[in-house]
Amino acid sequence: MQVLTSLILAAFAAYAGVWYLGKFEGNFALLLFLATVVTGVYWVAERFVFLPQRQRAAAELEASSARRIAELDKMGVSKVDGDIAQAKSRLLQQPWWLDWTAGLFPVILVVFFLRSFLFEPFKIPSGSMIPTLLVGDLILVNKFHYGIRLPVVNTKLTEGTPPQRGDVMVFRYPPKPSLDYIKRVVGLPGDEVAYLNKRLSINGKAITTKAVPEFFDEDSMRYIKQFEEQLGDKSHRMLNEDDRPAFVPGVDNFPNKDSCRYSVEGVVCKVPAGQYFMMGDNRDNSLDSRYWGFVPDRNIVGKAVFVWMNFGSLKRIGPFN
Repeated sequence: MQVLTSLILAAFAAYAGVWYLGKFEGNFALLLFLATVVTGVYWVAERFVFLPQRQRAAAELEASSARRIAELDKMGVSKVDGDIAQAKSRLLQQPWWLDWTAGLFPVILVVFFLRSFLFEPFKIPSGSMIPTLLVGDLILVNKFHYGIRLPVVNTKLTEGTPPQRGDVMVFRYPPKPSLDYIKRVVGLPGDEVAYLNKRLSINGKAITTKAVPEFFDEDSMRYIKQFEEQLGDKSHRMLNEDDRPAFVPGVDNFPNKDSCRYSVEGVVCKVPAGQYFMMGDNRDNSLDSRYWGFVPDRNIVGKAVFVWMNFGSLKRIGPFN
């Protein structure tokens, strides 16, 4: 078992190492699921096989010592040197290969349950959601709000609350589902979303916006026009740059592209059933549904709800719209 365990641990380490070095796109959900299964098997084996074996060996040692003392006592030897307590303790001690498997199972199981069904942490890698979310924000994503899903396969078990316009959602990037993206829900199934001349309208009704003080971008050291936008019953802030064109360059050939009409003014899309139209709040610096299409319901990961840490600014901690 020591050799087998060494090979299993080496395989996990190699997978993580190659992934970390960027040799291929890893799947953390799959890795965590496999770790839970493997350590769970060892935990069951430890509880019902290995631990009873060690306990029987310790009991046999104790019984053997008692018989020896009894035999010596019959011969008139009342004082016997030697203490079996240390030997018994060593027999009962869990070997290293069980420490690194069965011993870790409770921790891995808790992490797997929390991450798969309750909340999952994410780090914001880009500025597409500025000013709502900044690069470096560490956020929590509610995994059950839109319905509980099986990990790895992402099959929905419960319906939950349907996505609403204005929700900040994490989803599997349709062109490459191994990547997680975060954007704001703009269009629901059946909606006609128009983004023309940098003005958003849904089903022919212009979305209410009002100008607010300019946003200072510390990376580019410049001010950008900022607006407050009302989507449904939610309001949020978004950015628009006057010097950026309204048309959408470099559009992918995505599924249901014929539901969209592109022009120099922007884009108009009819959202297919079971899919969503997503946009970033940093409108002129967001690779979103305008470029790569719609997000199917099966790609939904969860609703982003809370910034739990930003090491550059503790003031960022808290809920957001």
